[in-house]
Parts: sequence; C-alpha cells; structure tokens
Amino acid sequence: MPLEALWWSDDLSSFVRGDRAAWQWTAMIMQPPEADADLVAEAVAGVRAKKALPALRRLRLESFAEGRCAQLLHVGPYRDEGLAIARLHAWIRERSALRGRHHEIYLGDPRRSRPEKLKTLLRQPMA
Repeated sequence: MPLEALWWSDDLSSFVRGDRAAWQWTAMIMQPPEADADLVAEAVAGVRAKKALPALRRLRLESFAEGRCAQLLHVGPYRDEGLAIARLHAWIRERSALRGRHHEIYLGDPRRSRPEKLKTLLRQPMA
C-alpha cells in the first residue's frame, strides 16, 4: 500500500505559504485485517533487536475513518502543492466547511520518479 500522511497546522495558510516549520504530521501505511496489536508488537520487537531506531517507540496500530472529503490529484513536486491545496480548500469552503486533517496519499516514489512526475492525492475532510 502507498505511504500516506495526515498534515495539520494551527494556521492552515502555512500550507499555502510553504511554512514547513509550522506543519505537523503523522505517516501511515494501510495494514491488512490480519495485522492485529499482537502481530505489530512482535514485529516491533524483532526490529528493535536488530536496529536502534529512535522513532520505533512511536509506531502504533490505529483505525482510520476519514468520512466525507474532497480530493484532487496533484502532479508535480511536493513543494508545488500549496496552490492545489488552496484550490481544494476554496472549493470546499464554497460548499461546506473544512474539517479534520489534510490527508496525502503518495502514488509515486520520490527516489525513482522525477519531481515533475510525482502523483499525490490531496484530500481534505469536509463537513
């Protein structure tokens, strides 16, 4: 499954301005139904025995239900997402209200794709 992330900030305009210092995030990867808390704990213990990964203690298994949202496909470098996000927010505000955290689903691999070819689903929950 592709890498996903939830993004938020106390000031939503920080996304349009590209003020990355104000952004907060949670990275996610969808897991199959068979991946329960015991399986995750076993996997974490196995990794911990082999590597000293400081963020491993923050790994958790959670359910995620986004509800109603609007989305668009952004093609291009991540740094150019600001205008697309502003368009998405404007579209939602014309019809409803923003709700929840900005959600991105990364359909390309930045290690293998040129920045102008990257595809990212930009999603925003709405009331």
